[in-house]
Amino acid sequence: MTGADSGRGAILRAARKAFARQPYAAVTLRDIAAEAGISASLIVKHFGSKEGLFDTVADFTGAADALLAVPNAVLGRHLVLTLLRYRREQGSDLLVRVVFAAGSGDERALLRERFRDQVTRRVEHRLAGADTGLRAELIVAHLLGLGAVMAVDQDGLAATADPEWIAERYAPGLQVLIDG
Repeated sequence: MTGADSGRGAILRAARKAFARQPYAAVTLRDIAAEAGISASLIVKHFGSKEGLFDTVADFTGAADALLAVPNAVLGRHLVLTLLRYRREQGSDLLVRVVFAAGSGDERALLRERFRDQVTRRVEHRLAGADTGLRAELIVAHLLGLGAVMAVDQDGLAATADPEWIAERYAPGLQVLIDG
């Protein structure tokens, strides 16, 4: 990882935390920079503005791409392993930031809307049979729950257990929802 990549990653981690915990108007580039251990000018270099940074934070396309990168026949296992491995490798979660967008405010509504469009609806479009919308929401709920447990207790058993062990036990429930 280059210095630029690690700086960008640190900015995104700090921005996700800031936008999830505070209203958009209260978030400053200086605060994000301080949390990330970089200068505010580096944020501007990478993202152009606070608006550009928020747009990046509110984009779940890459997460959905990673999660949905395999055929449906093996999707349940892949979803679990991708979520777990991403957390271990990146020190953050692919999806959990949307949970903190439960409050009011235009930016939080935008975050939830993008999540619905970019993640839940993409899962739904992958499914066949009856109740695809409900099944997609339940699949996403399972993933958010797993991610939330690991985010809340980063040293807990779920966060430190072997990903293969978790996938063996967690993925079959997801696969039932995928298969319909």
